[in-house]
Amino acid sequence: MIMKKVILSLITALSVVALSLQAATLVQPGAKVQKLAGGMKFTEGPVWLPEESKVVFSDIPNSKLMQWSQKDGLSVFRKSEQANGNILDLQGRIISCQHAARNIIRIGKDGKAKVLTEKFEGKRFNSPNDVAVWKDGTLWFTDPPWGLRAPHEIPGHWVYKLDPETSKVEVLIKDLAMPNGIVFSPDGSRLYVADTGGHKRHPDPKYHNYPDTVTCYAVSKQGKLGKKLFTIDEGSDGMAVDVKGNLYLTHGQVQVYDADGKKLETIEVPEKPANVCFGGKDYKTLYITARTSLYQVRLVHAGAMSLRKN
Repeated sequence: MIMKKVILSLITALSVVALSLQAATLVQPGAKVQKLAGGMKFTEGPVWLPEESKVVFSDIPNSKLMQWSQKDGLSVFRKSEQANGNILDLQGRIISCQHAARNIIRIGKDGKAKVLTEKFEGKRFNSPNDVAVWKDGTLWFTDPPWGLRAPHEIPGHWVYKLDPETSKVEVLIKDLAMPNGIVFSPDGSRLYVADTGGHKRHPDPKYHNYPDTVTCYAVSKQGKLGKKLFTIDEGSDGMAVDVKGNLYLTHGQVQVYDADGKKLETIEVPEKPANVCFGGKDYKTLYITARTSLYQVRLVHAGAMSLRKN
């Protein structure tokens, strides 16, 4: 009788542990990372188009924006000038950072592209990399030199804010070495910016030995950048957030942190990921651009973009 109670207690304890482990993961039970398409050169910047039920992403070296849908598979969306990061503005139009053109464009639903910005104070950007949209429609973007094939015109690698209505551009952050991925918290009160570390390509030697980090900044209700709240000692390329404020980084694998910078888990991908976005009808599919391929995995929480529908 005693032995039976001990066995039942052990079974109960193991069940609790199993349920706890299951609850701890942000991946849906039984879901696995699935390859959707391959054969590209370097994929980046995925963005979900809800009206068309497809994901659009960059194949940078091939100077193409690609598209994938469950119905039609993989095809070319349009030519680009080495586009990198992409996002939708508040009207559902694609905003695209172009390395080779050193600009940011808006692609209308009619397919026509308009240059939104390409210079700051008369000097050409390095190579706009990634972009996030705040709730007032302004575009906040990073400008490292990853696509730069000419001398710097601007003496640093900065983070900017663009008002697409007035074309006004202002500098927000100057003290990062290689600002890369950028994303807002679901309510817009926090800004996360990745720094992919110090490199000899920075014109100022003091930035050559900077570490890889992700810094969280406060954002006021008026859309003003505030103080640094904390720094994650891990870099990232592109990033995304879910409705709970969890942050999905691309550093070696997909690394997940909570809104306050605590590590939650790692989602392993066969190829090294460069960027992520949420999509699907319920926004619980994480699309992952990883080197030559596009992957997906089903998650527990929806992406923050789903809140735009409400």
